[in-house]
Amino acid sequence: MSATEVRASTGVVARGAKRATLAGRQARAGLLLALPSVALILVFFWGPVLYGLWLSLTDFDVYAIADPSAVRFIGLGNYLHAFSEPDFWNALRITLVYALVGAPVSVAVSLATALLVDAKTTRWKPFFRAVYFAPVVTTLVAVAIVWRYLYQPQYGLVNALLGKFGIPRIDWLGDPHWALPAILVLAVWKNFGYNLLIFVAGLQNVPRELHEAAELDGASGWQRFWNVTLPELAPVFLFVSVTTMINYFQLFAEPYVMTQGGPLKSTNSLVLLMYEQGFRWWRLGYAAALAFILFAVILGATAVQMRLQQREGRA
Repeated sequence: MSATEVRASTGVVARGAKRATLAGRQARAGLLLALPSVALILVFFWGPVLYGLWLSLTDFDVYAIADPSAVRFIGLGNYLHAFSEPDFWNALRITLVYALVGAPVSVAVSLATALLVDAKTTRWKPFFRAVYFAPVVTTLVAVAIVWRYLYQPQYGLVNALLGKFGIPRIDWLGDPHWALPAILVLAVWKNFGYNLLIFVAGLQNVPRELHEAAELDGASGWQRFWNVTLPELAPVFLFVSVTTMINYFQLFAEPYVMTQGGPLKSTNSLVLLMYEQGFRWWRLGYAAALAFILFAVILGATAVQMRLQQREGRA
């Protein structure tokens, strides 16, 4: 090997060593910059999660606050107790109704409204977006007071309108058969505006050329929606469906403010039951176990939904 080749190879090695040194410095700098965020996540997220898991394996209650040494490790006792409680199964059933009925209805309403807002013939789109999004940012307590008057059996606006069609008065929040649908209507109205904005953003990214080509091929409006719009919205639809379902699994404020879980526990969700056990009866260990059961239910439902969406995408 000539001297020139030796110098060239030495230069390549030196440059490689410099790049490796620079990459190592950048990696260390990145770790140092990320360290505060990682520390915050460990302290304020994983710390409470692990502590809650430990609580769920103990009989921690209000008396243990004064005397922590009285806490006993009971293993899966809280979980077994939950599975033997009728109140737990009732709350789980109601939570599934919230998630499996309320979430699809909310997504459908959001998508339908987004299509109307995004239509070419619709004027004043920013105004309509603001109007539809207003319930999301409105205080729930104020909204609940208004909806209580709407649902009032004697002089409420809902019964007044139904009376025009000869339908008898309904005690919306006092009848166990009607309280759950009434809460679902409120929840859908309160929350659909957020998904609407996401769908509108997704619709604006659908290439207009695809619609024009389908229209030239003689496709109807429904065919263009089914074969063009929905496939293009698949990632947005998956995100909205999963997040909406998770939100409805955790529904708490609406039944708590409107009915306190009644009448006859007909609107009592798992989160509301967890709140009652933890902060009304101070059975914190049992409440923590309910929280992890709910987490397992949400995780399973999310995995199933994502798997179904992936199968539909491959099909």
